[in-house]
Order: sequence, then C-alpha cells, then structure tokens
Amino acid sequence: MTERRAHVLVVGQPGEGMGPAVPAWIDPLVARGHRVECVHAAAEALDEALGSFLPDVVVVDAGDPRLAEWVERVRAARGSASIVALAARTDAALLGQAVLEGADQALPREAGAEAIVALVRRAWEKPRYAEQAASAERAAHEELDLSRFPGIVGSHPVMIRLLRRVAQVARSRATVLIHGETGTGKELIAGAIHTNSKRAAGPFVKLNCAALAESVLESELFGHERGAFTGAQARRIGRFEQADGGTLFLDEVSELSLSLQVKLLRFLQERELERVGGNETVKVDVRVVAATNEDLGALVKSGRFREDLYYRLNVVRLEVPPLRARPSDVLELASHFLVELAAENEVEVSGFTEAAKQALLAHPWPGNVRALRNAIETAVVLCEGERVDVGDLPLEPAGEGDALQAMVPGVTLEELERWAILRTLRAMGSVQAAADALGISKRTIQYRLQSWGLTAKELLRDEA
Repeated sequence: MTERRAHVLVVGQPGEGMGPAVPAWIDPLVARGHRVECVHAAAEALDEALGSFLPDVVVVDAGDPRLAEWVERVRAARGSASIVALAARTDAALLGQAVLEGADQALPREAGAEAIVALVRRAWEKPRYAEQAASAERAAHEELDLSRFPGIVGSHPVMIRLLRRVAQVARSRATVLIHGETGTGKELIAGAIHTNSKRAAGPFVKLNCAALAESVLESELFGHERGAFTGAQARRIGRFEQADGGTLFLDEVSELSLSLQVKLLRFLQERELERVGGNETVKVDVRVVAATNEDLGALVKSGRFREDLYYRLNVVRLEVPPLRARPSDVLELASHFLVELAAENEVEVSGFTEAAKQALLAHPWPGNVRALRNAIETAVVLCEGERVDVGDLPLEPAGEGDALQAMVPGVTLEELERWAILRTLRAMGSVQAAADALGISKRTIQYRLQSWGLTAKELLRDEA
C-alpha cells in the first residue's frame, strides 16, 4: 500500500512573517514527498487554498495579529487539519498565546526542521489513528483504575489527570520526559509507564545520571569490551542492552556531559550502540523514559544541554506536581506511610491526633512526598502513644508566610511565580481579582494554570 504524504499549507509567503526567503524546514518536507504550498496572508488566498489544496497541516505565524482569524477560517473549512504556529523566537508567552487562540501545536522556528517534520508526520497519520484517539478519549472519562499504579497514592484532581496521561502515554512507543521537583515521585511515574505498557513483561532498568562520574557512566550506559581500559577484565553489558525489550529510565538526565549527550542522541536516532573499546554495532529495542528537576529549555539556552537531544527526549512531557499543588493528598499519603513504616519498625501506631493532622496540612513541604515520608518515619520512631502527635513530627512551626520562606533556598523564578499566582488566586477568590492584584492579565493566569494542569474552578472549590 502506498504511503500517503501530507499536504502542508504555509500561511504567509516565505519572507512575509514566516522567516527567511526559503525557510529551512520546507526542503526536508518536500524531500520526504510531502506537498507544500505557500499562500499570502490574506483571507481570499487562504480560503481558496483551503478549498482546493485540502491541507492536512496549516502552518501559521504565532506573532501574526490575525492568528485567531486564520484559525477560525481553517476550522470552518477544514476541521480535520492540524494547525501549527511557528514563532520567530523561543518566547513562552507568545507560544502559549498561540495555543490559547486555537493552534494545536506551537514551537519556535529555531526548534529546527526535524521537530517540524515530526509534527507534520503526526498530522499525516491522524486519520489512521482517529479511532484509537476516540477510544482513548472515551477511556479518559471512565473511572480510573488506581490499582494499575502500584505505589502511587493520591486522588487530587491534578494527580488523576496525570495518571490518565500516564495510561495513554504507556500505550505508545514515544520517548517520555518527566519533569518535576525533587521528591515528587518521578521514578514511580516512570515505573507506571512501564507496567502499563506492552513492554511490561520486559525489564525496567534504572540509572541515576548524577550518581556516577562521566567515565563510569559511559560504561554503565553502553557497556565495555575486555581491555577497553585499566581494570576492564571482561566484557560488560550496559544498561541499554540490559533493558532490551523493556524500558530504560534515565533519572537526572540533565547531568549528562555534552559528550555523552551526543552518544545518547545517536542511540535515540539509530537505536544502536557500540560498547566502549569495541567496534561492533549492537541493535537494541529499548524505550527511553528520562526525568529531570531542571529546566532543560534554560539549559539549552546556556549551552549546557544539546537542543537536538532536548527535542528528542521531549516527545511527550509529563509534569509531576509538587505536594503543595495537591494539598488534599497530604493526609492520604501520611496515613499510607504510617501503616507501611509502623510495620517496618514493628511498632503499634494507629493514626494521628487532630493537632498532628493540622500541622501536616499547614506545612509547605518544600521536599515534597519524599520529605513527608521521612517526617512520618521520624514520627513513628519517636511516638510513645497509639497516635502520632504534633510533637512527634519534625516540623518547624508554620506561620503566615512560612510557605514562601521554605521555598526560597534554591527556588526558581518559575516556582516563585507559581506560588504567587496560586496564593493570590485563593486569597482573592477570582481570576480577574487575582490578575488585578498581581498587575498581570487574566489570560496570563489562565495560561499558567493550564500549563500546570490546574483550573481556577477546582482551586477555588478546594478552598470553599
């Protein structure tokens, strides 16, 4: 069966807002057999092209003030088409605004031809997987079976949304990047992706990229041949080969050196490797799931992380929420850890006093779930009664403003922004009032909440 190629319509002639005279990303599309047609950014030209060219993908300029109009015209004439907005630069606000105005995808042109071609491929395959998508959408509204996620505790809406995405992502072969603060449970999410995938019967291999020196890490990843270096007395099989047929979880992937990033990129492109000190090419079938608590986009800008590797890893991105974003889960997690740790330490502790519960709820938990578990373990060891009291918990007294103070050491501007928006929204009771108090637009708050997997309605309902 002949493979159908995509019809790509570029709104705005090259040089008219879409970049240089001949955008570098057009040639690779044409070389792959896709049809590309450029039209002037005028309503009549767009309407004519939509009626005759029947595009699968429509590429627009994210900075064009007429973007919303173009989206409306495309949806009316060619509802099945995917809309991609390209920005002249990496600008989170501009890209987010393009999505809010109806674009399916938005990315900077500097992402490169490979990223744009990948988006086109997904659009061109859209009809083939339409039924699968519809099935996934139906499943998303069904009751989520939490038994599919052993070890993960929580029923806050933001966690339920994350687990639904995990279930969907697990069925695919896509590389996944998990982002979240230290202690949020990124390894558990990676494990859930594996156990809910078709690779569940295969190995789940883990490696912390920050725990080993570069020379050792290369051998751990790719293996080595006998005599490759002093002390290499026998061939060693690396983690990639160990994970053949399964999943390899690379934690703290931001800590890879630039030289190892090149080798990881090559593996992701070719699915083959060479052991250290060898020249034999070894092919392996491995799904890579990576995790980081760093902003890889910022590391790309600073030259500490390769942009091409970033886009290879960031095919699907999952954000693991900090514990402060899921406050209703605190006591559920605390009770879970209490039962587990009481059994481990062979002590009889049945629960928490009301004062202890209030202290747990009031604490900001800058160390997230890991810090909560450590606190419960301390309390179990120190507790002299049947229930954990506030004095058994290793917590500093919480006062007004302590939540922000606890975040300050090492806090990022993104985290400060998140804290300010959420705290102000809860205090003011509406998005508009919070926007006025912060001196930002209502749309900015809505976009930030969407990017964090939250809605104003549920936040304000939790406060009611």
